[in-house]
Amino acid sequence: MDPLAWSALLLFLGLLLVVVEVFVPSGGILGLLSIVLLLAGIGSAFWYHGIETGFVFLAITAVMVPASLGMAFRWWPKTPMGRRLLLSVPNSEEVLPDSPQRRTLRQLVGKFGVAKTVMLPSGAVLIEGQVFDALSDGMPIEEGQRVRVIEVRGNRVLVRPDDSVPAKTDDILSQPIESLGLDGLDEPLA
Repeated sequence: MDPLAWSALLLFLGLLLVVVEVFVPSGGILGLLSIVLLLAGIGSAFWYHGIETGFVFLAITAVMVPASLGMAFRWWPKTPMGRRLLLSVPNSEEVLPDSPQRRTLRQLVGKFGVAKTVMLPSGAVLIEGQVFDALSDGMPIEEGQRVRVIEVRGNRVLVRPDDSVPAKTDDILSQPIESLGLDGLDEPLA
């Protein structure tokens, strides 16, 4: 067999192993073997057929290695191993920022409700007869305390205690003195 054919065969096998290295995890063994084959093909072209043929083989290698790697990496995500290793592209519903649940939650901004649980910082609130997961805006909120929705984050409602209207409690000691209806406490005993 002609040494030029051997050089071409070594070059072809080296390029083939470059592509196989992308698809088969070998820890670099196939990559090292491909480099050895490519150098052997170029070296034999220089040795047996002179400088002109050697430079032609070197130019072919310089063009074909990046081209074959580019094609291999283009096909790699479509292989079973590539699908397992690479993240899948999200579909249109996964990246869509608007959903019926989110629209419903956004309509709650500015509305008032009552804390169903103690919120340290998360818990449940009752707003317009529905229970929602909620986050407190920094401070603890006691069960039964009136809250106001200030923001929606993801699927959680961000609430803040509302002190504009005092919450009605049955504990007489926690009510303001004016609400007890006692008059005349400001006058000294006569």
